[in-house]
Amino acid sequence: MNSALSISNLTCRYHDQDILTQLSLNVESGEIICLLGASGCGKTTLLKAIAGLLPLSEGEMNLNGKVITDSDTWLPPEQRNIGMIFQDYALFPHLTVNENIGFGLKSWEKQRAIEKVESMLHLVHLSGFGDRYPHQLSGGQQQRVAIARALASEPDLLLLDEPFSNIDTQVRHDLIKEIRRIFKAQGVTAIFVTHSREEAFAFSDKLAVMNHGVIEQFGSANDLYYSPNSRFVADFLGGGSYVSGMIDQNGNIETAVGFISCGRSSDDLNKKADVLLRPQNITLYRDNAGEAVVQELQFMGDTCRYIVELNGTQLIGVSNDALSNGEKVRVDIKPHCPIVFVQENK
Repeated sequence: MNSALSISNLTCRYHDQDILTQLSLNVESGEIICLLGASGCGKTTLLKAIAGLLPLSEGEMNLNGKVITDSDTWLPPEQRNIGMIFQDYALFPHLTVNENIGFGLKSWEKQRAIEKVESMLHLVHLSGFGDRYPHQLSGGQQQRVAIARALASEPDLLLLDEPFSNIDTQVRHDLIKEIRRIFKAQGVTAIFVTHSREEAFAFSDKLAVMNHGVIEQFGSANDLYYSPNSRFVADFLGGGSYVSGMIDQNGNIETAVGFISCGRSSDDLNKKADVLLRPQNITLYRDNAGEAVVQELQFMGDTCRYIVELNGTQLIGVSNDALSNGEKVRVDIKPHCPIVFVQENK
C-alpha cells in the first residue's frame, strides 16, 4: 500500500504549553484510522492540524508524498484537497440536499456536477431525496448527506470529528456498518475522532490511542486489545481485573486466583508482574463451596458481569448462571494468552 499521509515529530504548542508532542503517524491509502482517547487528549487538535486549521510548532506532514507543512510549502486548508465532516454535519439549512452535495462543485461543468450529485445520492442510498431540505431528514440521513458532500469533491483524505455522536443509539450500529462499506467501496482514506471504543472497533482499520498529546499505541484493534503496551491502553480499551505475583523459573505467576502461565523469559525471573484478566477470561459458577462471593452485578444488555471477591482480590467475570449478591461462586480462569505487565525491580 502507498502512504497517503505521513506525520513526523509533530508538535502543536499554545502559550508555551505542548498540546501535541513529537507525534508521528503513517496512514496508508484506503485505510480508516481512528484517533481514540478521552476528552482533552489532543485528538481533535491533531485533526485540525492535518486540515491546516492550526499551525504547527514543529514537525512535518506529507500528503500523497508532497510536503504541505514546512515554511516554504505550507498549504492553506482550501488547497489541501482534504474533506472534513463536523460533529453537527454543518449542512446549509437553506439549501436542498442536491445543493448541499454540489456546493463544492461550482467550478465543475454543470452536467458533470449534476451527474456527480446523482451518483453521490445513489452511493449513500438517498436517491429521490435531492429536493428535500436538511430539516426534513433524520439524523442518520443528514449524516449521509454530509458524507456525500465531502466525497463529491473527491478529496485525497477525509477527516471526521465525532461523526456518530449525534446519531440515535438504535441506528448507530447500522449506520457505522453502512458508511464503512461506502468508504471501502470508494477507496476512501479517512481519519476519524471518537472517544467511544465501540465505534473505533466497528469502523476503523487501525487505532491510535492518544493520551496527553502523544500516541500511546498504534495498530489494529485486535493487536491493541490483546497486546496493549501499557496499562493505559489496556484499561482504555476495556480493562478488567488485575492480579499480581512473582514470575518463577517456569514462567508462571502465583496469584490470588492460582498459578497463571505468562510465558515470560528468564530475564524476568523473580520480577513482580501484574496480570490483566478480561471479564470474558473469567467464568463464574454457582457453588456453595466456592471461595468467591458476588459483590456487585453489572447489567450490560446482552450479558451480565459480576464483581466477586476472592482472597481479598476483586475480579470481574461472566456466568451462565443468574447470580445474586452474596452468593458463593467458583472461579475458573479460561486458558488464554494473558496480558502481563512486568514491574522493573528497583
